Amino acid sequence: MTNQRRWTAEQIPDQAGRVFVVTGANSGLGLATTRALVRKGGHVILAVRDEEKGRRAAAGIIAEQPGAGLEVRHLDLADLDSVRAFAEKLHADRSRLDVLINNAGVMAPPRTLSAQGHELQFACNHLGHFALTGLLLDLLTAGRDPRVVTVSSVNHRKAHLRFDDLTGERSYSAMGFYNQSKFANAVFGQELHLRLSRAGSPVRSLLAHPGYTATNLQTSAPIGLWRLVFGTIGNPLLAQPPARGALPQLYAATDPNAESGQFIGPDGMAELRGGPARVELASAAADSETGRRLWELSERLTDVRFALPARA
Repeated sequence: MTNQRRWTAEQIPDQAGRVFVVTGANSGLGLATTRALVRKGGHVILAVRDEEKGRRAAAGIIAEQPGAGLEVRHLDLADLDSVRAFAEKLHADRSRLDVLINNAGVMAPPRTLSAQGHELQFACNHLGHFALTGLLLDLLTAGRDPRVVTVSSVNHRKAHLRFDDLTGERSYSAMGFYNQSKFANAVFGQELHLRLSRAGSPVRSLLAHPGYTATNLQTSAPIGLWRLVFGTIGNPLLAQPPARGALPQLYAATDPNAESGQFIGPDGMAELRGGPARVELASAAADSETGRRLWELSERLTDVRFALPARA
């Protein structure tokens, strides 16, 4: 992939007739992604935990772009029952899906357990998206140029998987477990690419990260120190706006040159800002044994099996 510094949302090809699911679409990167996709004719299903916020976001887009193709549907990624309900309803309504953008996330809360007893960030950021992807894989396989884009973070390079303490019962760090969840996203996106490729699937799996982008993920972080560091101080000084931060995932989701297995992020210093370009996955995230362990653990914790051949 050549340098894409000048690649903008205006270069997104015509998306008329294509159906997208964007998780966390009511604000930040998800909202910016949704705006860009409907501007190019795409139909976007806003998968959101708070339906009222989702409806307000959709109304705002329609006010800007009358006739925009939008649906708002409830999805709480931290609750696997909600993930299953969302998938079941989508199967009842649609025979195909073209692109799934695993965008939603939570960042640096106090230690909290999900409805199924998993650490909240691991549950929402990774397990929910793992289950959602597996449950929608048949619809994606029937799609046109189908893709799964999983949003990780530059912070994935700071992390590893605490297989012996995934709930943080023995030791919990809010940012440490956020970084772990983003590492899990990176491992999942890469492992999904390998498994899809081995199976001869038409579905592409790509990873993206937004660099340092001003979103409410930072300003709504419940722990005050991180809210101060990322929101009050960092956002005004360093962060790029969501419309810029969304470019890597938009490129991964729509550009004809985006290939399965690629990781797309900003091309600027330390990958904090800039235009979308191919960036490197941490070697630890590409480790085959880590990929196998996380995949099998995720299957066990979600009770979701992908309809693909078993790993050789």
